[in-house]
Amino acid sequence: MEKDNHVVLGIHLQNRVKDAPEVQKVLTAYGCNIKTRIGLHEVSDNYCAGSGLILLEMVGDATKYKELAGTLNRFDGVEVQKMVFGHD
Repeated sequence: MEKDNHVVLGIHLQNRVKDAPEVQKVLTAYGCNIKTRIGLHEVSDNYCAGSGLILLEMVGDATKYKELAGTLNRFDGVEVQKMVFGHD
């Protein structure tokens, strides 16, 4: 990882229902590099949003999270952004 920085990937799925199965396969392949995973989408008694957001706290070699982000960004309707929190 980038010198003990905290790296968080934000993954936006525009069509959660369509893309979730394939995205899940990719996340499973990188499971040993995902420390924390949080999934967010709007839901109520009679509504479940078609889009969603996944937050991943990454660990391990930086090449792994870069590969993961690159793979997911190749899906239509999936966007990955990175946040890095450094330490002094």
